[in-house]
Amino acid sequence: MATEYGQGYGHRYGHDGERRHRLPAALRAPFEGRSWREFGYILLSLPISILLFTYAVTMVSLGAGLLVTFLGIPVLAAGLAGCRGLGSLERARARGLLGLEVAEPEPLRMRKPGAMAWMGAVLKSGTSWRHLLYAVLHFPWAVFSFVVAVNFWAYGWALLTYPLWFWVFPMYGGQGGLQLYGDEHHQIYLDNPFEITVTALIGLLFTLATPWILRALTLVDRLLVRGLLGPSRLATRVVELESDRGVVVDTAAADLRRIERDLHDGAQARLVALAMDLGLAKEKLAEDPQTAARMVDEAHGEVKTALQELRDLARGIHPAVLTDRGLDAALSAVASRCTVPVQVEVDLAERPAPAIEGIAYFTVSELLQNISKHSRATHASVDVWRVEDRLMLQVMDDGVGGADVSAGSGLTGLAGRLDAVDGILVVDSPAGGPTRVTAELPWRG
Repeated sequence: MATEYGQGYGHRYGHDGERRHRLPAALRAPFEGRSWREFGYILLSLPISILLFTYAVTMVSLGAGLLVTFLGIPVLAAGLAGCRGLGSLERARARGLLGLEVAEPEPLRMRKPGAMAWMGAVLKSGTSWRHLLYAVLHFPWAVFSFVVAVNFWAYGWALLTYPLWFWVFPMYGGQGGLQLYGDEHHQIYLDNPFEITVTALIGLLFTLATPWILRALTLVDRLLVRGLLGPSRLATRVVELESDRGVVVDTAAADLRRIERDLHDGAQARLVALAMDLGLAKEKLAEDPQTAARMVDEAHGEVKTALQELRDLARGIHPAVLTDRGLDAALSAVASRCTVPVQVEVDLAERPAPAIEGIAYFTVSELLQNISKHSRATHASVDVWRVEDRLMLQVMDDGVGGADVSAGSGLTGLAGRLDAVDGILVVDSPAGGPTRVTAELPWRG
C-alpha cells in the first residue's frame, strides 16, 4: 500500500510540483505560505508579548511586594500559573504558524492535594520560572522583530509596485512623485522612467530579502519557545530513561520466557524421557539384558543430545568464547554457522564494557540470522570498529533488500534494545538490495 500510494502521489503531483519548483527558491519565497505565516506570527507577537510582559511584571511585582504578608505567596503562584497557561497558547501558536512541535513540559509534582501543596509545586517548578523568563525576554525581541519585519515588508512591496501607483502623486498630491530630497530651492522626485525602474528594482531586492529575514527572526522565536516553553533537558532525559528502563525490563522478561520455553520444550522434556527409558532399562536388565543394553545405548545418545541443547542454550545466554576471547572470535563463530559466506573484520585495540560487548554480539547474531532466513543473499560481511567513544557495527549483504525497522519485525525489537543503552540502529535496505545495517553503541570501556 505504501509503495502504491507513493507511486500514485508522484504520478498525480510530480509533474506539477516540478513545474512549480522550476522557479528558484529565492523568487518563490515572497509568495510561499511559509513566508506569510511567519510574517503573521511576527505581527501577532507584538500584542501578545505586550500582554505577556504586562501580566508577568504586574503579578510578580505585586506578589514580591506582598511577600511581607501571606498574600504574596498565592499572588506570585497565580502569576506563575498564568504564565504557564499563556505558554500553552504560545506553543499552539508556534505549532500552527511556524510548524514547531514542542512537547508539553513536565506537570506539577504534588505530594498531596490541597491549595498549599499546589502553590508550593508551582513555586518550586523550574518550568514555571522558565515561562516567566519567556514572558520577560520575548517582549523586547517581539518589538524588534515587528519593526524590522514591517519595515522591510512594507518598503519592499511599496517600492516594487511604485510604477503601478506613481500616478497618485502628480494627480492627487501635486508632486512629481516620491521625494528624495527637498529644501527651499531644490526638490528631487523619482519621476522619470529610469528612476522609477531603479526604485522598483530596489523594491524587488527588499521583497526577495524579506522572507529570509523573517526566517532569521523567527529562528530566534523557535529557540525561545523550544528552550523556555518546552520540557527541560533533565525532564526529557528522565522520560527517556524511564522508557529505556521499560524496554530493558520487557527484553529481560522476554529472554527469561524464551529460556524457560527452551528448557521446558527441549532439554527438560528430553531428560524426562531419558529418565523413563533408564527406568524401563533397569526393569529389563534381569530378564532381557540385550534389550536393556540397547535401551541404555539409546539413552546414552539422548544424553549427548541433551548436553548439546544445553550448550546451545548457554551459548544463547552468553557464549563462553565471547567472555574468553572477545568479539573477534565470538563473531567469527557466529559467522561460521550462517548459511551464507560471511567475512568478519574486527578492528579493536581493546575490549569495550562487557555489557556493550554482549549487546554487540547479540546484535550481529540476530542480523546474521535475518540474513540466513530472509535475505536470499550470496555473501555478507561484518565490520566492527571504534570511533572515539562509540562502538560501530556494520552488517551488509547482497540479498533482496526491503528490510524495514518500522514494519514491526525483529529489527524493531533490536532497535529498542540499542536505544535502551543510548545506541542507534540505521537500516539502509532498498528493494532489490543491497542491505546495510549500521549500529552504534557507547563504548563504556
